Amino acid sequence: MSINHTQTIAVLGAGSWGTALAMLLGRNNHSVNLWSHNADHAKAMQQARENNRYLAGLTFPEKLNVSADLEATLKDVRDILVVVPSHAFRQTLELLKPLITDAHRIAWATKGLEAGSCKLLHQVATEVLGNEISLAVVSGPTFAKEVAQGLPGAVTVASKDQTLALDWAHLLHNDHVRAYTSEDIIGVEIGGACKNVIAIAAGIADGMGFGANARAALIARALAEISRLGISLNAKGETFTGLTGLGDLVLTCTDDQSRNRRTGIALGAGKNLDAVVKEIGQVVEGVSTAKEVVALAQKQNIDMPITEQVFNVLYNDSSPQDAVDALFNRAITKEIDN
Repeated sequence: MSINHTQTIAVLGAGSWGTALAMLLGRNNHSVNLWSHNADHAKAMQQARENNRYLAGLTFPEKLNVSADLEATLKDVRDILVVVPSHAFRQTLELLKPLITDAHRIAWATKGLEAGSCKLLHQVATEVLGNEISLAVVSGPTFAKEVAQGLPGAVTVASKDQTLALDWAHLLHNDHVRAYTSEDIIGVEIGGACKNVIAIAAGIADGMGFGANARAALIARALAEISRLGISLNAKGETFTGLTGLGDLVLTCTDDQSRNRRTGIALGAGKNLDAVVKEIGQVVEGVSTAKEVVALAQKQNIDMPITEQVFNVLYNDSSPQDAVDALFNRAITKEIDN
């Protein structure tokens, strides 16, 4: 059964990305309930009709309402979009569980792996909610502010349930957002998680003044190691040359709207990680994800040298120069395995 355009949609998570997606859905003439875990923030947004904290100056569409009451947010809702940081993903689903039935359908636009377990988010969702609820992931090369401003872009919706994927594609699609569907949940999730780590690496290179040649080489070699990891988990290789692979990787590595890239630039310039993250003032997903991607790569016996060196800078007191030296001193190998 396809989506009914008069149906209300719940968006859980009122950060910049959750708010931007709620605004997109509202402008597409859908009724949207946006949930914030912070009652004061929810009240301020509802009164101001904008998210002053993350997307100041961008007015909410008329059909977007904000609440900190999760049960009220889910009233008369079938489709739920979870857009919280990866560290809060399981907790949010556990809050959802007693309030939903098998008739509900869950999608998420969270990018990352679960902290401490290196599980992909669809694995977490299945563990918490069971096998009966339809699941989908929304991803792609998208900065929240540009989506909220109505600038052109594209996303991919991946699900084993292609009816659900197509429904969400229709919900998100308009004359400036192109939505595609995919069955490759694993590939889409791996691309979305790993690109944040690589953006830190690209930022470090630029912060050290290495130039455009180094950035291009880093992106290309990073794509190779991300693809290796994904394929080892039964993802489709072609996913990594698409929007949620190469597209998202290029975006996040090359534009300073990326919090991960800005973190890397500061590290490359010699600044302290804790101070940098505090200054940015929002979650920098690549910092925690680096630890989980390295653990997952070791579990899969996959070589990810760039990711490993980002991990060493973040957690093992390696200097950016130490990381660069380690990468350039690796033995010469074939670029592409036959």
